[in-house]
Amino acid sequence: MSAHPHLSRRGLLGMTAAVPLALTLGAGTAHAADSAYAMVYFTESTNLGDGTDYGLHLAVSPDGLNWTPLNQNNPLVIPTAGALGLRDPFLMRKQDGTFVVLATDLKGTDWGYNSQYIHVWDSADLRTFTGYRRLKLHDMTTHSWAPEAFWDAGRGRYAVIYSSVNASGHNVIMVNYTSDFVTASAPQVFFDPGYDVIDGDMAVGVNGYNYLYYKKNQTLVSARSTSLDPGSFTEYGTGVAHGGTEAPTVVKSLASGNFWLWGDTYTPNGVFYAWQSSNLASGTWTALDQRTYTQPLNSKHCGIATITTAEYDNLLAKWGAPAWNRLKSYNFPARYVRHSNYAGRIDEYPIEPYKDSQWALVPGLADSSGVSFRSVSHPTRYLRHYDYALRLDVNDGTSTFAGDATFYRTAGLADASWASFRSYNNPTRYLRHANYVLRIDPVSTATDRQDATFRIGY
Repeated sequence: MSAHPHLSRRGLLGMTAAVPLALTLGAGTAHAADSAYAMVYFTESTNLGDGTDYGLHLAVSPDGLNWTPLNQNNPLVIPTAGALGLRDPFLMRKQDGTFVVLATDLKGTDWGYNSQYIHVWDSADLRTFTGYRRLKLHDMTTHSWAPEAFWDAGRGRYAVIYSSVNASGHNVIMVNYTSDFVTASAPQVFFDPGYDVIDGDMAVGVNGYNYLYYKKNQTLVSARSTSLDPGSFTEYGTGVAHGGTEAPTVVKSLASGNFWLWGDTYTPNGVFYAWQSSNLASGTWTALDQRTYTQPLNSKHCGIATITTAEYDNLLAKWGAPAWNRLKSYNFPARYVRHSNYAGRIDEYPIEPYKDSQWALVPGLADSSGVSFRSVSHPTRYLRHYDYALRLDVNDGTSTFAGDATFYRTAGLADASWASFRSYNNPTRYLRHANYVLRIDPVSTATDRQDATFRIGY
């Protein structure tokens, strides 16, 4: 949740730590066989209109960077008590190998809403969510924002941390201990540096230190301790931000062993940025190129845990991948293909209305081995070229239209792992952007090749 009462409660990026092997990055002990990632989140469009949903959403990723929303990016479960909505979901694999989901008891952006409770679900496999309940944490007249949990081996219990305004008059990070997420011990102050602090995220047991990441003003900063005792953490390191940034999430890459720090911005609302570090003790982070990661559409404040290949496959089999795609620009990776006033463009995410950037990639109208781009928001219309400019037109059934709306997908001209699209009826020309407008043009220079390269994702 955001401690920015007048802006965003806290975005999506409270992604919680993923953990490899014996490391408990805030997400419980990962199985040695874990090879993929699951993300929980809620959704908010920039204007809080269509695309906003305060239920529990789930996405999966083989690499922890590029995500496939499940269930068509619709919620899997919705709270039935308290505020009847959630923010800031957190996902953790417990010591017994099953999962628990925690979330803020809040629907919408009423930052003055007080709740002494958090939402809780159990899940054996993330295919079903059972045992829904609310867990009471305190008796104060305040909120319980952005709950997360970690296993405290010394105490033999789980620690639940969250932000509340206590007698100090500002948000501090509180902690309660629990063995079952049904009842909890009395609350204690876990971290109070003397200023407003929200969105705590833990990385436990990294080379002798425990790390706490949190939002300070508009920046993501960290503290650390050699113990897990309340009051033992000391701020250190250099903060990161991209505009107003909140909801830090530290994830360890299962492949490289590097750490990713995710942050969620609220200027504009709901844009994720990511940083990387090979050594948490350094306290420094390097921004990741946006080419390397893609957040789920409209996603806000998430939690991440590692999963096995079987769990990844079973989740896709259960919930299915979206029936639509988004196309990210290679050389302007903050921008996606969309239509606006029926003209084809690339614009910065988030895009309003968001469905203008969603496409059903269907068999080519002129050649089924090619592809045509059918609009999700205007399903009778397709992207087609006309005088070499791309526009969204109703399929009139003619062979000319079919040819104009058909492209052959090829390896990306600037990066073979991405995609480029050659025109069916103008085979020397490729789909590209120029001054953010989509066209078909011959491609000869390095810039041309970058303009003509896109990533197909969600």
